[in-house]
Amino acid sequence: MPPRKKTPPGQGELPGVSTMTELKDILWKSADKLRGSMDAAQYKDFVLGLVFLKYVSDSFEERRRQIRDELIADGVPESRHESFLDDKDEYDREGIFWVPEGARWADLAAQAKSGAIGQLIDAAMYAIMKANASLTGVLPKIFNRDNVDQRRLSELVDLISDARFTGHDGKSARDVLGEVYEYFLEKFARAEGKRGGEFYTPSSVVKVLVEILEPYKGSVYDPCCGSGGMFVQAEKFVLSHRGKRDDIAIYGQEANERTWRLAKMNLAIHSLRGDLSPRWADTFYEDKHPDLKADYVMANPPFNMSDWYRKTDDPRWRFGTPPASNANFAWMQHIISKLGTRGSAGIVMANGSMSSKQSGEGEIRAAMVEADLVACMVALPPQLFRTTQIPACLWFFAKDKSSRGGHTDRRGQVLFIDARNMGTMLDRTERILTDDDIAKIAGAYHAWRGTRSARDAGLTYADEPGFCYSATQDEIRTQDRILTPGRYVGAAEVDDGDDEPIADKIERLTKELLGHFDTSYRLEQAIRTKLERIDV
Repeated sequence: MPPRKKTPPGQGELPGVSTMTELKDILWKSADKLRGSMDAAQYKDFVLGLVFLKYVSDSFEERRRQIRDELIADGVPESRHESFLDDKDEYDREGIFWVPEGARWADLAAQAKSGAIGQLIDAAMYAIMKANASLTGVLPKIFNRDNVDQRRLSELVDLISDARFTGHDGKSARDVLGEVYEYFLEKFARAEGKRGGEFYTPSSVVKVLVEILEPYKGSVYDPCCGSGGMFVQAEKFVLSHRGKRDDIAIYGQEANERTWRLAKMNLAIHSLRGDLSPRWADTFYEDKHPDLKADYVMANPPFNMSDWYRKTDDPRWRFGTPPASNANFAWMQHIISKLGTRGSAGIVMANGSMSSKQSGEGEIRAAMVEADLVACMVALPPQLFRTTQIPACLWFFAKDKSSRGGHTDRRGQVLFIDARNMGTMLDRTERILTDDDIAKIAGAYHAWRGTRSARDAGLTYADEPGFCYSATQDEIRTQDRILTPGRYVGAAEVDDGDDEPIADKIERLTKELLGHFDTSYRLEQAIRTKLERIDV
């Protein structure tokens, strides 16, 4: 058999692919052929593991070319190139994983038709983990199992090899692979339904959290980080504001082993270094970051979790012991305990958290309000979460609501935003918040808080009936510390541009309606007459 022609990274031809959307769709459909007898969770590990393997290999080869170009530019003799090219420190300082010879994608692609591709990929995963301590126990070794169709696996390896990962809006191959990884995570979350919510939060919801918190610099923490989507979005925010990846320090924890692996790979594929602890662990049972005081916390905890580890004397329960039947206020109090002196947090919660009085939850909520920690409440529209029908809201906490840093002093106040009528339906079952929606929500908060971004944009705050309202502590007390935005923002103003008196409008519309009834009756009689003349 003649040797397979190798395709240089990023230079392959995939007929008919000219956009990122087409590339993602073709890769997804091709990967879907491999589903076979795998369960959904294993299939997710399988496909994302392959994408990750392609990513680390491309990153390694790209850095290798850069080193060679630098050596040539510096006039280093070719006889000395190998010693530099094989120096792991040259890769590590750039955040690039070392990929041993034989585990590189080109090596695997060259043997895709050998009949042993699954065995080779498993060996490559093992070699990469052995060479990179931070990946120990992270990568899947499931490609040589009986339920894996080796023929289709080799076809998928060929397809990924030949896919054009460059030339998409000027993005590098690494950036494109990062987008493919995120796209696959979203597709898997939709496919797995309710269980998908354990590792994926809709991107538009994450964007609201990030745009309001504005994590320009500092430590970012997520105590139930899923696949790491909060961190990836925070990184995008930093880069979009001309910052650097290392402007934020990432800390996270995840209780599910498979999801923890996804998060580790997701951070790596976006060139993010983060401390997700050496192993997965339950945040309530074993806090992996006990001394952390974060600048920002972003989280989407499991809604209304009833099976959770609970110690009644836990020092985190500063505002009251959460009920054993629901962990919502356990998550909130854990997050508050992690905030630094000027820290702020954004949390996705079930709507019941805003008004529940069961099992002491009302008292805990009241205590948090009285401590002046609640900065903003956002009621979200329905159907944002394909994985659950439970209505959701956003809680924002702030340790410092004073005028420090040039902000507007908002001590003793809470901003309420009702976004229930926002969003656009993607299909019959799923809604997203558009960029304009997100900008309006975040803009209202920043105008209210008087942040630098609001000042730069010339935004000033004013209550808007039906959308936002700044309430005082006294007003919240009159509502028994129930924090549902609809109680505060009121109804939107109705524009009656014609100024027609209501009595006259009712009389006019009644006449029009009766006229339509008359017309309908005449048409009905005419049709009946026509039907009677038909000779059957």
